[in-house]
Amino acid sequence: MRHGKKFNHLGRKSAHRKAMLANMACSLIEHKRINTTTAKAKALKQFVEPLITKSKEDTTHNRRIVMSRLRQKEAVTELFRDIAAKVGDRPGGYTRIIKLGNRLGDNADMSMIELVDYNELYNAGKPAAKKSTRRSRRGGGKKAATAVPPVETKATNEEE
Repeated sequence: MRHGKKFNHLGRKSAHRKAMLANMACSLIEHKRINTTTAKAKALKQFVEPLITKSKEDTTHNRRIVMSRLRQKEAVTELFRDIAAKVGDRPGGYTRIIKLGNRLGDNADMSMIELVDYNELYNAGKPAAKKSTRRSRRGGGKKAATAVPPVETKATNEEE
């Protein structure tokens, strides 16, 4: 039976699970991407995204809430200073899970979880696509016709 099971317990007691998720979240904040199992990555996504949302508003209350979940002062400082400034305009979806395949030792399904705004490979192509402009036929034809000056060199040769 699965009565009242709203999240993955990951085969651990609650204290062990909370400590593990806090450590994984601190590692994600520090390194911007980590490799882990898919089940842990999905649990970490549910754990860390509300904390990133809280970091967008830098108040004492939000810092205390995040500190009680993360338990590392350096990670909280980096979250509120650097990451919050970068994700300030994003309405959600701060992390991305990319499946990597199976682990050799025990065939566990592995994934990479990363912060979306810190991946330069995906973000590099998007601004170039936005710079393209749309041109209409009618406006371009008139500008091209008026831009070319009339050639009068033949007329001057005939007059001489």
